[in-house]
Amino acid sequence: MPSAFPDFRLGTVLATSFTATLTERRGDAVERIPVPQRLVDWLAVSGLAVDSCTADQLELAKELRESIHAAATAAALDEALPASAVQVINDRSAQGRAAAVLTPDGERRWQLSSATAVEDALGVIAADAISVISGERDGKLALCASPTCQAAFFDTSQSRTRRWCDMNTCGNRQKKARFNANQRKGAKATE
Repeated sequence: MPSAFPDFRLGTVLATSFTATLTERRGDAVERIPVPQRLVDWLAVSGLAVDSCTADQLELAKELRESIHAAATAAALDEALPASAVQVINDRSAQGRAAAVLTPDGERRWQLSSATAVEDALGVIAADAISVISGERDGKLALCASPTCQAAFFDTSQSRTRRWCDMNTCGNRQKKARFNANQRKGAKATE
């Protein structure tokens, strides 16, 4: 789905797309939801539209985001899941009251209990994280090969060997760096 907000990395997996609202975690981190309205925007482009968000709800969202990232990273590395992260994910999932509804076009849409139910939206994200981290979905959790990113992503490629969380950003950046390094080597060899 094309985004009206091109600085949001929207993938096909809701939970890992949500963790991508903080990018370049190992470099100069970029917070993509610094204020409540940006969370409202992200939720809208992710199919979880809400009318408003408070500062406290934004903090709940960031806590969930970091918990999903910690648990997904541990799962990708075949390490024990951090208990505190599991607790936050479970709490957010249990607090949500969203319902999956079928549209006339045969697609699933989330119906939140009210237009301001940020907690319901967070419950949907947490439930998605549970399905990914628990291994219920066909794919594999992996970490981005970019040394400044290292985002957890869900690899659904046939070979399960994808290296980048997003080819348009991290993948292109790494390919460009490799190309420039090869160009410099070639220029030095002809001197």
